Amino acid sequence: MAKAYEYKHIVGFEETNFVGNVYYANYILWQGRCREMFLYEHAPDVIEQISSGLALVTVNVSCQYLSELFAFDQVIIAMQLKEMVQNRITMGFEYWRSKENDKALVALGEQQAACMRRVDGKNVPTSIPLSLQLALEAYRMK
Repeated sequence: MAKAYEYKHIVGFEETNFVGNVYYANYILWQGRCREMFLYEHAPDVIEQISSGLALVTVNVSCQYLSELFAFDQVIIAMQLKEMVQNRITMGFEYWRSKENDKALVALGEQQAACMRRVDGKNVPTSIPLSLQLALEAYRMK
């Protein structure tokens, strides 16, 4: 199995709905958080570039729900690179409920981001920063 970048999260009450399970939109928020933490840990220079005009624009996002999560469940969001083409990056996400030594797959997601640069108030395509390319390659799906 290929290596995955993992973001660990404990579900809070504010992430659940009146029925008690996690509100569906939070899975998408966790994808974004996972992606941000990946940048923070593996390509911090990209964060600096964002403050000077680089934009990672999400162009497509999806999530397939397989099982429910509830308050205080521990979830591991595992991210892998699916594809890098021109200025676009496609990442796959697996959501795992983790209890002691047991893990259960609860959702699958995908997200595509385009690297853009702000020029004269408009976003124009730009190449994927080399540091990000190298960091993501270590997590490419096999």
